[in-house]
Amino acid sequence: MALRIGDEAPNFKAETTQGPIDFHQWIGDGYAILFSHPKDFTPVCTTELGYMAKLEPEFKKRNTKVLGLSVDPVDDHKRWAKDIEETQGKAPNYPIIGDADLNVAKLYDMIHPNAAGGKRTAADNATVRSVFVIGPDKKIKLTLTYPMSTGRNFDEVLRVIDSIQLTAKHKVATPVNWKQGEDVIIVPAVSDDEAKQKFPGGWKAPKPYLRIVPQPK
Repeated sequence: MALRIGDEAPNFKAETTQGPIDFHQWIGDGYAILFSHPKDFTPVCTTELGYMAKLEPEFKKRNTKVLGLSVDPVDDHKRWAKDIEETQGKAPNYPIIGDADLNVAKLYDMIHPNAAGGKRTAADNATVRSVFVIGPDKKIKLTLTYPMSTGRNFDEVLRVIDSIQLTAKHKVATPVNWKQGEDVIIVPAVSDDEAKQKFPGGWKAPKPYLRIVPQPK
């Protein structure tokens, strides 16, 4: 069964490069990013995990934890970390799940359902480039899946975290190509009367349903 936005993120226990975790307990009262990569010691994945390591402090500022995953064993992740540091300038500073039995990959529909642990083929037994953003309520807030040959834009994931957290706190949505600090939109669920209380400075409304305000602090 495919996971959708709004579904509860399945809980699991797993071994990682930083020890065993219980996923929901590990998330705690913050946000989490679970992202998978196809295979250790491969070129695109090397660039991705190095860049995520550089970006991890920005996620941490937003009370968001980062968790990697592939169906390689933990020992391979640890050996590969040296290559990532050497070529990308930063080793992974977040835990990476060693999902050799494919339990988590199948739980999150990251892999072909007929794949079997230990029998690696490019066609049916490599985790795809998936991203899940999970909230403090353990609900899925975002899902992304990329082709194996295309590296992800983790700056976009950071932008989405900012948007999600703004909506949760201030009842605003973010328009196309929004960046931190730009104008936002009052969500339709907020009546004009409530909006006057929340946004006493008023708003621009080129249409009644399009109410634009400066980003709340």
